[in-house]
Amino acid sequence: MLVKANNDNAASLSADQLKQLQQVIHQYSPLQLAWASGYLAAKSEGAGATALPAAGAETQSSLTILYGSQTGNAKGVAEKVLQSAQSMGIAATLANMGDYKPKNIKNETHLLIVTSTNGEGEPPDDAMALHEFLSSKRAPQLENLHYSVLALGDSSYEFYCQTGKDFDQYLQKLGAKRLGERVDCDVDYQSDADAWQNAQLEKVKELFAANTAQVVQLPVAGNEVASSVYTSSYSKENPFTAVILENQKITGRDSNKVVQHLEIDLAESGIQYQPGDALGIWPKNSPSSVAALIEALSLSAEETVSIDGAELSLAEALTAKREIGPLAKATLIRWQQLCDSDELAQLLADGEQTRALINQKQFIDVVKLYPGTVSAQALVELLPALTPRLYSIASSQQEVDEEVHLTVGLMQFEIDGELRSGTASSYLIEQLEADAEIDVFIEHNNNFRLPENDSTDVIMIGPGTGVAPFRAFVQERSARDADGKSWLFFGDQTFTQDFLYQTEWQAYLKSGELTRLDVAFSRDQEQKVYVQHKLKQNAEQVYQWLEQGAHLYICGDMSRMAKDVHQALVEIIAEQGGKNQEQAEEYLKQMRIEKRYQKDVY
Repeated sequence: MLVKANNDNAASLSADQLKQLQQVIHQYSPLQLAWASGYLAAKSEGAGATALPAAGAETQSSLTILYGSQTGNAKGVAEKVLQSAQSMGIAATLANMGDYKPKNIKNETHLLIVTSTNGEGEPPDDAMALHEFLSSKRAPQLENLHYSVLALGDSSYEFYCQTGKDFDQYLQKLGAKRLGERVDCDVDYQSDADAWQNAQLEKVKELFAANTAQVVQLPVAGNEVASSVYTSSYSKENPFTAVILENQKITGRDSNKVVQHLEIDLAESGIQYQPGDALGIWPKNSPSSVAALIEALSLSAEETVSIDGAELSLAEALTAKREIGPLAKATLIRWQQLCDSDELAQLLADGEQTRALINQKQFIDVVKLYPGTVSAQALVELLPALTPRLYSIASSQQEVDEEVHLTVGLMQFEIDGELRSGTASSYLIEQLEADAEIDVFIEHNNNFRLPENDSTDVIMIGPGTGVAPFRAFVQERSARDADGKSWLFFGDQTFTQDFLYQTEWQAYLKSGELTRLDVAFSRDQEQKVYVQHKLKQNAEQVYQWLEQGAHLYICGDMSRMAKDVHQALVEIIAEQGGKNQEQAEEYLKQMRIEKRYQKDVY
C-alpha cells in the first residue's frame, strides 16, 4: 500500500489529525488497515459516498515493521525505518513484537524485522512469544510473505545476533521469501542498519509498484510531522547538554569498589522518563588513554583528520568520536589487514580465541602485540564510532522532578600488569565533577516496568549497582501510594562498606513502603552468601508471592548473577510447586511472556 504526500493544504491533515490517525492505525493488523484503506478511498470518491469494501475483497500489499528490543536500540532503528518508509511514500505500520499477535503473521505480505539478542542467545522479552510461535508446530506456512531481518548484537558474545538468525531461519522454513539477505550488526551498527534499511525499502517500493492494481493512495501530512509522533525533542542523535549537580561516592573508604551517586539537572529540557528507563550518556575517552594510543602509533596529536565532513585534531577525534578501548571483531579484522600479521589472522580464524582477545584486551594492546604503521586519517577510519552507554535510572520524577539520578560503579581491570578503567565509568567518576556538562538522552525501556496496578506485589533482585532501578521503583510506588507489597533482595561484598542507599531502605521499611528487605554480604562470613542463597532460604514465601501474582525483577550482572538467580528460581518453583525442571522453566517463561518476570541485565 502506497501513501502519497499531499501538499494541498485544503486536503492534507493537520498535525493533530495526523497524530490521532496514526495512534489509531498503529493498533490495526494489515487486514484491518486494508479494510480501512478501502473504506476511506470509497468515502473520498464523492460527498456522501459510504461504500465499503466487500467482505471477501482481495487486500492490497502492506509493509509491517516489527522490532524486538531489550535496551531500545532495535526500537530506535525500527522507528527510523518507519520514517524512511513514510518519506518514500510507503504506508507502513510499526509494532513492538510484544504487542503483536503472533497468529497475525499469516496475513502479512511484506515484513521487516529488527531485533536484538538478549543474554545467552535468547530473544528479548518482547520477542519471546513470536519467537516461540514461529518455531512451534502451530506456525502457518508463509508462502505469500516477503521479509528481511536486521539483527543487532555484540561480536564479543558467543551467540552473536542469534535471535535475528533464528527469525530468519524460522521464516525460511515456513516458506517465506527474503526481500534481501539478513544483516548482522555489531555494536557500531548505524551504517550497516542504514544500508539495510535503504536496500529493503527500495525493494518494497519496487514490489508495490509492480502491484499497482492493489495500491490505494491516501493523503497524509508531510514526513516531518509524521516523524515527530515517534521522536522526542532530545535523542541519541540530538542529546541534551545537562549539568552535574552532585557526584558523590557512596561506598566506604575501605571498600574494594568505587560506586558514585550522580544527580543530573534536566531543567528546561522537558525530558520525561519512567522508572525502568535508562539514561544514555555520551562518554569521552580519558586524555591519558588517548595520549598513550597516539604515542604507541608514533602519530601527532595535532594532526588534522576528517570525520563526517568535519575537520578536527587527532586528539579531539580519539577523545570524543572514536572507540579506543573496547574491541570489536570488525576492528581486529581491519587491523590484521593493515598490519598483515599471520599470527593475528590465525587467531581470528578461531572464534573462541577471538572472543577471548576481545574480552581480555583493548585496542592499544593489539597495536603493541601486532605492530603496524597507520596514518592518522586511516586510524580514525579503522576505529568504530564512539557509542553512548546506558545506565539504569535510579530515581522517579515523581520524587526528583527535573533531575535524574544514577548509581555508577567504576569498572576497573588489569591488563598485562596495568590498571585500566572502563570508558564511560571512568568518564563519569574520574573526569566529571559538580557543575560539569554532559550530553544525555532517555532510552525508554518498556520491558522493565512496574505493574500498572498499584495493588500488585513486586519482588526486586538487585545486587550491587543493580539496585539502581529499584530505588526508582520504590520512590515511584511511594509517590503513588501503591498498596502492593514490595520485597527487595540486595547483595554486595560487606555490610559496613558496600550497603548502597542503606538509610533510604531503612526509612522505607519503617514507613511500610518497603515490605521486606533481605541482604546478602558475601565477605562478611567465611562462607560466601549471595542473593540467590537468600532467595532459596525464603523459598516458600517467594513461591507464594509468585502464585499470588507478584511481578519479579532482576537487575545486574548478566554473566553470573542473573544466571545463578534464574537457576535458584527454577529450583524454588520445582520444589515448592511439585514440578520438574522443564515445567519450572516453562513457568518462568510464561511469566516473561506475561511481563511478570523482567530483567535489566548487562
